[in-house]
Amino acid sequence: MTRVLAIANQKGGVGKTTTAINLAAALALRKKKTLLIDLDPQSNATIAFVEAGDVQVSMFDVFGDHAPEMAKVIKPTKDPNLFLAPAKLSLARLEQQLAGAFDAPYKLKDALAPILKDFDFIVMDTPPALGILTVNALVAATHLLVPIQAAYFAIEGTDDLLETYARIRSRPNPDLKVLGVVITLFDRRTNISRDTHEQIRAVFGDALFKTRISKNVRLEESPAYKETIFAFAPKSTGAEEYKKLSQEVIQRVEADRVTRHTQDAA
Repeated sequence: MTRVLAIANQKGGVGKTTTAINLAAALALRKKKTLLIDLDPQSNATIAFVEAGDVQVSMFDVFGDHAPEMAKVIKPTKDPNLFLAPAKLSLARLEQQLAGAFDAPYKLKDALAPILKDFDFIVMDTPPALGILTVNALVAATHLLVPIQAAYFAIEGTDDLLETYARIRSRPNPDLKVLGVVITLFDRRTNISRDTHEQIRAVFGDALFKTRISKNVRLEESPAYKETIFAFAPKSTGAEEYKKLSQEVIQRVEADRVTRHTQDAA
């Protein structure tokens, strides 16, 4: 079964796109055929792989009335196991374009249905807002992964995200699960990072991933060279941490699969 991960947090600057790019790349390194979907109008996940001007068909087109097949949007990357569904700035118009459409929250889920069998994992980068694009991601997802920065007021705003998650589970996607919370931009040298880590652990408990993503200049530089951290700096701290995170993700989705199978058989 394909695992569809929505990487979401309505706060900006929490390492969401960095996590989406490098988690997808780490899964691909583990021989998992992985699709990275860019749903953020800023298109940062896209321009980490291709020049913005080279994108002709994008995720914006998928939401249109005469949408192309999802397969026509997907592009290969340098890694044979990693594929990209790119975004363009035009995604910013969707909120107004889809306003009032009865099927607006289901557009992405419907588009993904024909290609689900082609991938082991689908990783979705969402915008820093709880609008129609993030809702579409949550409706289409099997799991939610929440990056939280190790900084003051880190947890502020997560109540809104979890409330949206609960509403999605109550009706359009009852099978959606929180896969976990990952601490990003962690600086072990500062008291605030260590204190925030303990605060997040107290709030989220077992949902918190053991792996923390450190603040790392190589992670910031790699997109400028159109490379993931594994191609740009494979021995860096960032590369090692995203490898560890991918292993935790695989372990958690497998544990969830076993739990669901047991529940279905009962």
